[in-house]
Amino acid sequence: MAAEDLSSDQSTQSEQVDAAKARRSLRNGFITLVLGGALAVGLLLAVPGLKGVATTVSNMKAQWVVVAVVLEILSCASYVLAFLQVFERAPFRVGARIALSEEAFGAAVSLGGVGSLAVGGWLMVERGAPAGRIAQRSAVLFLYTSAINVITLILAGLGLFLGLPGPRNLLLSIVPAAVGVVVLVLFLLLPRYVDRILRRVQPGRLEAFLTETAASVRDTKRLVFHPDWRIVGAIGYLWFDIAVLFACFAAAGHMPPLAPVVLAYQIGYLSNFIPVPGGIGILDGSMIGMLVLYGVGGTVATAATLVYHVISLWVPAILGTVAFILLQKTKKQPVVLRNPPEDLHPRRL
Repeated sequence: MAAEDLSSDQSTQSEQVDAAKARRSLRNGFITLVLGGALAVGLLLAVPGLKGVATTVSNMKAQWVVVAVVLEILSCASYVLAFLQVFERAPFRVGARIALSEEAFGAAVSLGGVGSLAVGGWLMVERGAPAGRIAQRSAVLFLYTSAINVITLILAGLGLFLGLPGPRNLLLSIVPAAVGVVVLVLFLLLPRYVDRILRRVQPGRLEAFLTETAASVRDTKRLVFHPDWRIVGAIGYLWFDIAVLFACFAAAGHMPPLAPVVLAYQIGYLSNFIPVPGGIGILDGSMIGMLVLYGVGGTVATAATLVYHVISLWVPAILGTVAFILLQKTKKQPVVLRNPPEDLHPRRL
């Protein structure tokens, strides 16, 4: 009995330490966002070459900025729907708050997509969900949203190649599409090759890892290619965020063509793998560079990107922080997930 009490006390202390670390990371992330924003404003006002950008930002139409904020809120809501689709049977309120908390940590802390999913996983394991199952479903969620990104990249590249408005350069159209096709094909073939490897692997950690990887890919394929109505969550998560960028261009009084902006957005976001809080400076620079490469004017591209980045950081950061605070008051509410269909797991021959 004493051993059980000791174990319970240690578990409680561990949870308190994890929660304290998470709150500290989120707080430090907000401080970084504030300092980064102040630095950006200072540069716009102090550097002569950027005064045109500052003027464009100050003259933006307020109604379009409001539209951009609403679109970002819709993007966050779409992520909640995608999260609840993957983590089936999770309580709606708790699941929504965990999803928004992931958004906050992804925006304010230098975690990247996988790292913010780890935060969500910790919050669910803290509520009694099995760690192995959470890890597998988190992988599915990452692959699911990534697959939508890759398909979007392919369609935008093909569209530009086939005649949509934009630069007539094969390197800017068919090459990104081809890269997307290669990634998608490798993804679809992965379970088949994993099954072959499993026939020659001895039981152990490697076997378990490969089995779960194949299961995650198969589950992702089901979500993408045999969808139900909830796929609008994964699609909306990406496309509402892209729409935020277009709304910022509209606020600046210039609306560039669809395909080049989508391609610039997709390629520019690859810089988010660099662990910088909020991607400040990194994402802005890469996206502005890609927009200019795709034919958008430098001044308007910079102004629209900076305002977009502010909105795409602060909206999820604020919503997610509120959700995270509310979660700390509901630690005893359990998270129960639907058991995976047996056909999602590779069979050993």
